[in-house]
Amino acid sequence: MPPQSRPRLFVLDTNVLMHDPACLFRFEEHDVFIPMVALEELDAAKKGLSEAARNVRQVSRFIEDIINDAGPEDITNGLGLDRAMPLNGDGRPAGRLFLQTRILSDKLPRPLPGNNPDNAILGAALALQKKDPDRRVTLVTRDINLRIKARASGVHTEDYTTDKALDDVDLLYTGISELPADCRELWAKALTAGARHEIKGRPLKACYPHQSLYSDRGAGFEALVKEIGADKTILARAADYRQDGRAVWGVHARNREQNFALNLLLDADIDLVTLLGAAGAGKTLLALAAGLEQVLDKKRYREIIITRVTIPVGEDIGFLPGTEEEKMAPWMGALLDNLEVLTQSDDGGEWERAAAADLLNRRIKLRSLNFMRGRTFLNRYIIVDEAQNLTAGQMKTLLTRAGPGSKLVILGNIAQIDTPYLTETTSGLTYAVDRFKHWQHSGHITLQRGERSRLADFAGEVL
Repeated sequence: MPPQSRPRLFVLDTNVLMHDPACLFRFEEHDVFIPMVALEELDAAKKGLSEAARNVRQVSRFIEDIINDAGPEDITNGLGLDRAMPLNGDGRPAGRLFLQTRILSDKLPRPLPGNNPDNAILGAALALQKKDPDRRVTLVTRDINLRIKARASGVHTEDYTTDKALDDVDLLYTGISELPADCRELWAKALTAGARHEIKGRPLKACYPHQSLYSDRGAGFEALVKEIGADKTILARAADYRQDGRAVWGVHARNREQNFALNLLLDADIDLVTLLGAAGAGKTLLALAAGLEQVLDKKRYREIIITRVTIPVGEDIGFLPGTEEEKMAPWMGALLDNLEVLTQSDDGGEWERAAAADLLNRRIKLRSLNFMRGRTFLNRYIIVDEAQNLTAGQMKTLLTRAGPGSKLVILGNIAQIDTPYLTETTSGLTYAVDRFKHWQHSGHITLQRGERSRLADFAGEVL
């Protein structure tokens, strides 16, 4: 068989198996090799309630299902991956799983010590490549330093990109577009807020539900896509929350993107809102203001649930005593700062302020993501802050917690990712924005401008 037509052999690093339990089945007709040291590392990481520990246990179950009643000789010769999961419905043959059953080589390149797990995995890839030089052997790892060592040693290596939402983060859907110059029937037409207007075809080639559209021509035009038909599109004029007489819990929109964000947040037909933006763009303040408006004034939801990923920026401060809410309070500084801005008032005395604070404490709950699995939130307004640090799997777990009548608001800045091995293109936030842009009950907006202070804006530009 010519080398180019033979199935490739992918050597998997431990971090790939821990990241995606189903990675064994992601390589189509190609073969997968798991070094023995990777199995040892999986065994050491299987205990606990973390997402990684659960993934390790699931990988072990997959491997056991594949091995099942196979003998040592069968394992050495490779076992079909379709023994555990049906693969390649298009008729292509399934790949095979190889487990390292013996020492392939005890000789590593001189600079690499043999007692390092990463070097042992690299050594297995080197030995397989030497054993069958006509077959392409690829080491798959999320560890950038191991990829560097592999390239230096002459081993082909790749990052694990199956869960990559986009090839380039610049392609991420922004949720807002300018209307082309030929849409004169729109920007010349005076419509009241909420008024609907039907046009033939689509205003843009790529048009999505609840997409924000604007034009600065004529009197100006700001609208949201409400319905997309085969030969028509229905737009609704956006409400203007920049006016003095129109505010959301005392908050006015300071720019076009913030105005569109408030329209999405206050729309009862939208179950999921994702807001991206740099620090100071107003994501948290807008989400909280809209939540308080709909919980306390409109009685649309029972309470506000606030959560976020607990990833420290500097060194970990260690164990936090107290209840779930008391443990989460230090992580919620940004949300609590914005809540203080929304509730501060010079009117009334100390008693009135204390009563207002007590009401808010009863209607706003802080929850940890660690205890989300298995829960269902009914008629809640749920805010997820710092969502750029969620993996795609964690994002799926979170989104499936929303019950009937709930609204989920996801906030984040994909330029500030603190989770190891997570990038802008593999973040769960990027994943959610890209996958939900076609759904008629979701909306997204990327906030472009910072509104915190001139110091913060300048620091963001030059530092």
